[in-house]
Amino acid sequence: MTQIKQYEEILGLVYWDMRTGAPRKGIGLRSEAVGALSSETFKLSTSEEMGELLRALNEPGELAKLGEIDRRLVEETAKEYERNRKIPPDMHREYVVLTSQAESAWEEAKEKNDFPGFVPYLEKIIAFNRKFIELWGAKATPYDTLLDMYEPGLTTEELDRLFGELRARLVPLAERIANSPNKPDTSFLAGTFDKDAQNKFSKHILNEMGYDFEAGRLDESAHPFATGLNKNDVRITTNYLPDDLTFALFGTIHEGGHALYEQNIREELAETTLCTGTSMGIHESQSRLWENTVGRSKAFWDRYLPDLKTYFPGQLDEVSAEEFYRGINVVEPSLIRIKADELTYNLHIMIRYEIEKMLFNEQLDPRDLPEVWNRKYEEALGVTPANDAEGVLQDVHWAGGAFGYFPSYSLGNMYAAQMMDVARRAIPDLDEQIGAGRLLPLKEWLTEQVYQYGKLQRPSEIIERVSEQPLQSSYLCDYLENKYREIYRLE
Repeated sequence: MTQIKQYEEILGLVYWDMRTGAPRKGIGLRSEAVGALSSETFKLSTSEEMGELLRALNEPGELAKLGEIDRRLVEETAKEYERNRKIPPDMHREYVVLTSQAESAWEEAKEKNDFPGFVPYLEKIIAFNRKFIELWGAKATPYDTLLDMYEPGLTTEELDRLFGELRARLVPLAERIANSPNKPDTSFLAGTFDKDAQNKFSKHILNEMGYDFEAGRLDESAHPFATGLNKNDVRITTNYLPDDLTFALFGTIHEGGHALYEQNIREELAETTLCTGTSMGIHESQSRLWENTVGRSKAFWDRYLPDLKTYFPGQLDEVSAEEFYRGINVVEPSLIRIKADELTYNLHIMIRYEIEKMLFNEQLDPRDLPEVWNRKYEEALGVTPANDAEGVLQDVHWAGGAFGYFPSYSLGNMYAAQMMDVARRAIPDLDEQIGAGRLLPLKEWLTEQVYQYGKLQRPSEIIERVSEQPLQSSYLCDYLENKYREIYRLE
């Protein structure tokens, strides 16, 4: 397992390079190199030797002798072994090469607004995933099989229920906000904001959050991401827009939340496959918690707006913390998911969830994606993309084959709200601490409750241990209703 983890670290470094500045002409041959190394890792993870070791360790008498970490490692490795050994090695290698090439092809297609040029990649990736589902054996629905990859144990039945509860409370709230005459002023967010100053302020906030720059770095990429090569090398990227002050900042805080999770996993899990987040829903809970619950709070800007003003002299001098807070929390339908407000963001996720179910449960033709995408945006948000670059091409996830991933974002919002409810009871003066720039007590509480465990505990075990109940949608709905009732002065 240590050897596999080391190979994965090298692969992670190669992927990071491909996304942050590798020359485009080199991607083809680099993808072949990625395929070769991935194949070696795959062979180790599916070898007969691995099977023999797992069979020996899973004997009741042997398993009982193991400590908590080793026992969990055997369980997780066995699950991956059973899944991977059903995939022919040549098919695995071909898929890895394809997705490596597709992510760069997506970047070019988005730049040129060229969905037809990207379709051949997408068709192949979807065909591969449909074949994988056949080989693994579909669960209740084919899409349930993909969901389990990112949120173990989650089903479409459960997700339909949670999303239904969110819709029932958040859509009426959005309608009340749309009809409110008390619209926040956002004029101060317009202008040109120096990229270097954005970078420096982003680093300042990361330092305040407790991100360890001696165990990470901040770079730029077309789509922000975080990658944990090992717990002492967790890198993040962001994307600076000269006409948008907050895009890179909140993207950086979001990825910084992911990074805090990976940097603070307990040392005993280092160099094992348990040294990562337990699920993408729990992982996204940390990025969304820091980005929104902390980063978009009034207390946060009471403390950090004066700092921001020093990085952009003369541009925000007349703006108060109250005005800034209301301005960055404006609710309005939008086309771009990663620019969406906290409330309507969940509708973006539901749209992608519905489309992914159509692709795998109803065999939707990938060539029809733009039409379906645009129709669903009009129905859910009342907006229609002017082109595919701001529509179906806006996210990188499908280029990497990450079908079943998108629900993690809304699950993360729900996990985050439920965890923060507990955190506020555990740290009664939490808002005052944030308002004074003391962010580390929250980070330390999250480390104790979530980060340190890595993949040692399952997502359901973590949320039930932290909050003494399963995941609920009500905490997120309550949080959003309370927040926006105050911002929009609703009755």
